[in-house]
Amino acid sequence: MHDIKAIRENPQGFDIALARRGMAPQSPEILALDQARRDCVQKLQDAQSRRNSASKEIGQAMGRKDEAAANALKEEVAALKTVITENEELERSVSAKLDLMLATLPNLPFDEVPEGADEKGNVEVRRVGTPPSTNAARQHFELGEDLRLMDFDAAAKMSGARFVVMKGALARMERALAQFMLDLHTTENGYTEHYVPLMVRDEAMFGTGQLPKFAEDLFATTDGRWLIPTAEVSLTNIVREEILEERQLPMRMTAYTPCFRAEAGAAGRDTRGIIRQHQFSKVELVSVTTPDQSREELERMTASAEKVLQRLELPYRVMQLCTGDMGFGARMTYDIEVWLPGQNAYREISSCSVCGDFQARRMNARYRAADGKPAFVHTLNGSGLAVGRCLVAVMENYQNPDGSITVPQVLRPYMGGMEVIRHG
Repeated sequence: MHDIKAIRENPQGFDIALARRGMAPQSPEILALDQARRDCVQKLQDAQSRRNSASKEIGQAMGRKDEAAANALKEEVAALKTVITENEELERSVSAKLDLMLATLPNLPFDEVPEGADEKGNVEVRRVGTPPSTNAARQHFELGEDLRLMDFDAAAKMSGARFVVMKGALARMERALAQFMLDLHTTENGYTEHYVPLMVRDEAMFGTGQLPKFAEDLFATTDGRWLIPTAEVSLTNIVREEILEERQLPMRMTAYTPCFRAEAGAAGRDTRGIIRQHQFSKVELVSVTTPDQSREELERMTASAEKVLQRLELPYRVMQLCTGDMGFGARMTYDIEVWLPGQNAYREISSCSVCGDFQARRMNARYRAADGKPAFVHTLNGSGLAVGRCLVAVMENYQNPDGSITVPQVLRPYMGGMEVIRHG
């Protein structure tokens, strides 16, 4: 949600920032709606004030037994009631249009974010590790099916496309990855583990920016709730409508949850395997900070997510997203892309973003600053990591010529000491 006061003060700067996202100027329409709303409010206040005065004057006229004056004042009050009703309706209509516009425009990128139309404009920040040299790498779904531990047909019978049934050692490895990530983030990286709702109301989805713009990407329940597409929604909304004390910040939270996405805009992409599923698991990282902490916190969060891949000894690279590839609520984003030998490509496994006060305004999440006045917090979120994609990366990078998969050293305590996953 954008600050209308900031737009009034610097409409040109607002439009320049949106132009970097490839958008036409929006401030003329916003300011026109804002002025219309303010005009309605002023007319309402004037009419209500006059109605109150006229009502007192009616009593005075009747006290003087001036029936003509009293009747004239009664007619004026009746007319004022009509004016008030009309302007109340107009004010609601104009405010709704203005609020919708402010709620559906993307966040403004930081000045240092590279400009670009799509992923081709992203900038590589660093690479860690060396991709294994293999000419015969197989993709994860080939490995999983040959091991008879991944069953897409069984999942399709009960749920349709973009679902999987895993069993045995692969199911255990998925759980092991999540446990390893949570242990790392809570014992070394300073995050507090949370158990959170998987179904939320409209206002929670609005708070983190999924609604109203991205409703088609979500799954709705029959009782008016939504299945979360990421634990970011639940974790960030913990501070909704709260005023925190500055000493409580930064708050660092993590949760391991199933996530549900309709993937409405992903037709034909990653149709095989578990790269892009309707249901998947993720360990999410969320930070709530003061404004002066948030930029540094983005670096810290990204490093926390990277540490997972480092401990798993998986090659990866960090990309700074350009203005045209960033998410709706982000001011700046780092994508972490892990190397997948089966695809001979780096693929996203984490996206870490700083949102500034964009989400906080939607949630009315504030903290009490040093001057004692409430101010909006800043929020950040990132995957730490997407568990299914991490499983894919382990399978493909640790595959052996005979189709077996070596268990990474760091996961073996979580796998009961198992060293290799073989055909059952």
